[in-house]
Amino acid sequence: MDLAQSPEVDPSHGRPSVPMPVKIVVAGGFGVGKTTTVGAISDIAPLTTEAEMTEAALGIDNLGLESQKTTTTVAMDFGCVTIDQSLKLYLFGTPGQARFGFMWDDLAHGALGALVVVDSARLDDCYPAIDYFEHSGLPFVVGVNAFHGQMAHELTEIRWALAINDQVPVVRFDARERTSVRDALLVVLGTALNQALGERSG
Repeated sequence: MDLAQSPEVDPSHGRPSVPMPVKIVVAGGFGVGKTTTVGAISDIAPLTTEAEMTEAALGIDNLGLESQKTTTTVAMDFGCVTIDQSLKLYLFGTPGQARFGFMWDDLAHGALGALVVVDSARLDDCYPAIDYFEHSGLPFVVGVNAFHGQMAHELTEIRWALAINDQVPVVRFDARERTSVRDALLVVLGTALNQALGERSG
């Protein structure tokens, strides 16, 4: 699927039709690749609120000894991408630290679904995001970010460890690759549609 096709012309008016806007939340723990995910697919230069990490964050924002991360999101990330002539996604990335959790309700308001980005080597960090969307009822997909093309655990093991509902998809993706991010977001859209249809038929 082309990410940026020419807009379809409405024959009755002779002008391009406007794609339907859809809001998607990109959530997860600290340093799992949320900012990278938004930046990899956004048609525009993504709006980020990255700040330099300081000594005050030592012992609080901990990515391990091998991490080279020097900045952190302190408010949100924002980007957008046109999927096809009829659909445009607006992506809102949440800050990963628990102390910014008060912002999540505002960022999730009006969203169709969420992509919870997970580092397979630090599964504990994604529990707050999963708990949030399970309690809110917002459809979500667990996207396991394959850092350097590798994962610490298989998807079946990750699903078991997270103890999530069988209806929640768990997919592998690479936050650095545009098409990989696109495929993960399409799973989010499909999951949200299936849930909406299920609620309507119920």
